[in-house]
Amino acid sequence: MIRMMLRPRWVLALLLALGIAAGFALLGHWQLERAIESGVVVERSTEQAKPLAEVVQPDGTVTQIATGQMVTTTGSWVPGDEQLITTRLNGGIDGFWVVSHFQTDAAASVAVARGWAPDRATAQSVIEVLASEPANAPVTLTGRFLTGEAPELPDPEGDSMEMTKVAPSALINLWADFSDESVYSGYIVDAEAAPGLDVIDSPVPEVDQSLNWLNIFYAIEWVVFAGFAVFLWYRLVRDALEREIEDAEALTALT
Repeated sequence: MIRMMLRPRWVLALLLALGIAAGFALLGHWQLERAIESGVVVERSTEQAKPLAEVVQPDGTVTQIATGQMVTTTGSWVPGDEQLITTRLNGGIDGFWVVSHFQTDAAASVAVARGWAPDRATAQSVIEVLASEPANAPVTLTGRFLTGEAPELPDPEGDSMEMTKVAPSALINLWADFSDESVYSGYIVDAEAAPGLDVIDSPVPEVDQSLNWLNIFYAIEWVVFAGFAVFLWYRLVRDALEREIEDAEALTALT
């Protein structure tokens, strides 16, 4: 067997198989690097408030980097556009959010969660107070920007106007005098609750770190292919040796 392997023909075949195996190994290494890179956590300073216009643009999608970022902007509240959002947890307790319509100095609208109330009566009383406040009063708003939630169909047996999600696409239909204006796809959780409400829990976004298992699977595949290239060379050498032995035995039998 060793003599067969050392023949020039099979030595060259071995070098070719090793070259192919090396190529497969490099591809496997590249796939493994891709899997590791996808799991690298990119640190971002979400707790340092940035201007809203630098984080996200109105009438556009909300990027992953923008989600959870503390932002600041200036503008004014639009009294009368307050909405009650039900079934909102705060510290594990079910309650209500009061969401207002805020218009930035750039004339872009954004929904703002003003605070949490433990019962409907408290939330409604705060809404009445907010609705009576003067319009166009300058305000500097600071809070955490979050992705807008998908709207839900109302309960057919309940109040058709009751909302359980902060969905800007649904809120703009309830805002008075809202026309074809720029609007943010997400919303802001106010860092300071309106009088009569509790501050909404707004924890620091969790860092999602996970490997790309598809790339790892591809890396394993390339390693298997590399091993198969060498195994194929070995199998060809063994088959050639067996044929020579069979031919020699057949020739001996004839003589």
